[in-house]
Amino acid sequence: MSKSMDGLAEKLFGSSLLHMLKSLFRILSVGPIPNHIAFILDGNRRYAKKQNMAVSNGYRAGFMAVMSMLKYCYVLGVKYMTIYAFSIDNFKRRPEEVQYLMDLMLEKIEGLLHKESVVNQYGVRVHFVGNLKLLSEPVRVAAEKAMEATANNTNSTLLICVAYSSTDEIVHAVQASCHEKWNEIQELNANQLQNVEITKEIQELNQIIKLVDIERHMYMRLAPDPDMLIRTSGETRLSNFLLWQTTSCLLYSPKVLFPEIGLRHLIWAVLHFQRQYPHLEKKKQL
Repeated sequence: MSKSMDGLAEKLFGSSLLHMLKSLFRILSVGPIPNHIAFILDGNRRYAKKQNMAVSNGYRAGFMAVMSMLKYCYVLGVKYMTIYAFSIDNFKRRPEEVQYLMDLMLEKIEGLLHKESVVNQYGVRVHFVGNLKLLSEPVRVAAEKAMEATANNTNSTLLICVAYSSTDEIVHAVQASCHEKWNEIQELNANQLQNVEITKEIQELNQIIKLVDIERHMYMRLAPDPDMLIRTSGETRLSNFLLWQTTSCLLYSPKVLFPEIGLRHLIWAVLHFQRQYPHLEKKKQL
């Protein structure tokens, strides 16, 4: 298995780059490696302006950066990678920009279905996170097909947050928990009418919504909480992203625009995580 994975990595990276990556990985693996890294893709439009190109090309450059980060995270041993691709608030942008983003998203999602795509070569499971009913039907259907096609991939997981905001996720989880609890209460009442013995303790317990109930209905329930969140452009705001999941998460904010992010930025981020790791673990135990 190891030889086949090495062969795949060499095919994707080339022998020289693969050798460099392995050397870096050996150094980094002395310390802890984040299990889950989340990214806020900040700076695509500013990159386009900086390069004097169309905004659409800035977004395409950002997609290429996502694919590069996916490869690097895979080689470094990061099991989960989450990207903030499109927030609910982004629907407020100019209609032509929103339409272009939807068209680009559809194009790239369909590309993930190809046998030779990066996610299939790496064995990456793709999961779309958010209020998917807000997407246009072609994009939503393509997302569902991509999730179904990669459902059996187990090497790592790519979570793509689209039509997402953390407040929407929390509201959705609370509403779903209330609906579920209401159904349980109705079932208890029906059993009582059928003279099924139900203790007062059981009835009271089943009327309480617990933390585990809410977390079970979160959009992000598929993945553990992120260990580190990287937001490019030097911004330190969460912008309504993973507010529930980032209680003990390290925020790293390189000044580079997202399309410019590369291996060295990821290496520095992991080193920063390793320096802060003892403090982060102590905080989790409090």
